[in-house]
Amino acid sequence: MGTQAPVYPNTNPDVDDKLKRQKEIDEWLPITSARNAKWWYSAFHNVTAMVGAGVLSLPYAKSQLGWRFDRYHELGQYAFGDKLGLWIVVPQQLIVEVGVDIVYMVTGGKSLKKFHDTVCSSCKQIKTTYFIMIFASAHFVLSHLPNFNSISGVSLAAAVMSLSYSTIAWGASVAKGVQHDVDYGFRVHSTPGKVFGFFNALGDVAFAYAGHNVEKPSKGPMWRGVIVAYIVVALCYFPVALIGFWMFGNKVEDNILISLEKPAWLIAMANMFVVVHVIGSYQIYAMPVFDMLETVLHFTMFIGITFPFFGGLLGFFGGFAFAPTTYFLPCVMWLAIYKPKRWSLSWLVNWTCIVLGLLLMTLSPIGGLRQIILDAKTYTFYS
Repeated sequence: MGTQAPVYPNTNPDVDDKLKRQKEIDEWLPITSARNAKWWYSAFHNVTAMVGAGVLSLPYAKSQLGWRFDRYHELGQYAFGDKLGLWIVVPQQLIVEVGVDIVYMVTGGKSLKKFHDTVCSSCKQIKTTYFIMIFASAHFVLSHLPNFNSISGVSLAAAVMSLSYSTIAWGASVAKGVQHDVDYGFRVHSTPGKVFGFFNALGDVAFAYAGHNVEKPSKGPMWRGVIVAYIVVALCYFPVALIGFWMFGNKVEDNILISLEKPAWLIAMANMFVVVHVIGSYQIYAMPVFDMLETVLHFTMFIGITFPFFGGLLGFFGGFAFAPTTYFLPCVMWLAIYKPKRWSLSWLVNWTCIVLGLLLMTLSPIGGLRQIILDAKTYTFYS
């Protein structure tokens, strides 16, 4: 680094200029400016980004039912061309990043409120709106940090917190035991309720498991970080989903920590762990957006205050935002790049995933939007 690369006779000047401009842009952008990270940075950045608050809704969902490129849009450009690739991928990325930050804004605010209400049950009730604003205030400071490495401490704490509150969630569920009136049937009994609840559950699961399609990267240390991250993800997700539903059945809340009341000190601590985690997760998803849109913080806070409906937002954004970027757009890129023979196994598998992903993108937001409307009927806005 810092030395001029040798010029070879067959070098294309246009390509060299383009690579030089891209390098200058990467060195300026906060998400790519630091290239001296360690493998454990990759591990806890991945854990922080992947083990999201969506894990807390997996029991609720059951009751209703490394690519080779540094940045995702570069893969899109490789598959579809420089201009078309940007138009296809970047809007989807913006929807994902803004959508996740809206959900995390709600999660942070509600977890702060749950912490307050648990440790001080006799205190005067404070509006959820105020807690969301308190949570947002931390990001007015963190959003000015220059790059990913500068938030590595926050991300490490967030990764530890994700494993901690997930363990508390299933451990406290085991301690509470199977409820005497537990029912593992559908959450609702009407046919429309079952259908739309199923759609919303698909979105919940899509949100919780989204963003996990990685290919072995070129650098060994980063792959080591991915392996560690996935081990932690497995330890977080499966016990919460299975044990939470086993203990509470179809009466589980959209956030399992809400279903748990005792011991109060442990539940309060778990909710504070959630707050620390979503602070780090918010930054992981927001920093790329800050490259383009610094007002995203104000926007996500406003939407979170207006529609603080955790379960409905998960279902809506799980389908509308994550289905394209995680479940079928990679398959479209694969077909565009490798062009497998029609009706071959690869062709059939990818087209199956594309069709299922399109159905997920279409149906899950319908279920999520219906849930938001139902929640809004009994909610006093800005209360």
